[in-house]
Amino acid sequence: MSAQSSPQEFKLFPEPGTLPALQLSSTPLPVRYLIACAMTGIATVVGVGLDSTVTIPNLSLVFVVPVLIAAVAFGLGPSLASAVLGALAYNFFLTEPRFTLRVDDPANIWAIGLLFIVGVIASAVASTARRRADDAALAMRQAALTRSYGQNLVAADGPEAIFSRTADALEALFEVPVVLMSMQQDAVELTLRRGGVEPSPIDIEAARSSLTTGKVALADVYPFDGSRFDFWPVMGSAGSRAVIGLAFDPQERPTQPGTLVELVASLMALALDRQHLRESDRG
Repeated sequence: MSAQSSPQEFKLFPEPGTLPALQLSSTPLPVRYLIACAMTGIATVVGVGLDSTVTIPNLSLVFVVPVLIAAVAFGLGPSLASAVLGALAYNFFLTEPRFTLRVDDPANIWAIGLLFIVGVIASAVASTARRRADDAALAMRQAALTRSYGQNLVAADGPEAIFSRTADALEALFEVPVVLMSMQQDAVELTLRRGGVEPSPIDIEAARSSLTTGKVALADVYPFDGSRFDFWPVMGSAGSRAVIGLAFDPQERPTQPGTLVELVASLMALALDRQHLRESDRG
């Protein structure tokens, strides 16, 4: 039996506006670099305008502002790009001879070099702070999702409801295609998926292996080289047997997804055991 996405009966995740750090992290990489370069362009216009009207020492510090903003908002790569572009812009527009990258005054060479060094250090410090803020926001989001998932399981009645709530929670936690399978011996009794990736026959074999061994079966690893999903076994004490499959992008795989997935698997196993006991009492 196979099921597609169904309407969620419970709210599974916080409002997007409560997670600004994660929203910025999800901005496409080319857009991050483009915005960082645009901010450096604005700083260049401001610097040229100030230089033509008033005499300001250390005008090069204007170019540090977009570096800091890019580091906090978009990470280390865009901020370093802003630092390099800012040093070149300062050299081209604000040092003699103007409108050339050639530098005649040794003092200007030091000024350009110091601007670049300050930009690199500032971007490293700010991006580290931003990464820690992202990690904290992600941990809060995962905790809220896991708590909501546990509450939803209390109201779940029947294996289909348990599978549906678990798939919703996993999809919200990892934002990747999800497949859940209930297996008894060699038969797949229930399949529910999110994300539109259909498990292949080799994925089914990898899921069986995960249940048999009680270990995680990683995607595209021998002897299941063509598998798309990572599988975690869900084995309850009352004989409930299921597997959780997540199709991670190899380029964006979380460092340690197993801890969170195993927590979800434990809650799912408890819910399935409770359902099994209910059915036994009814019988």
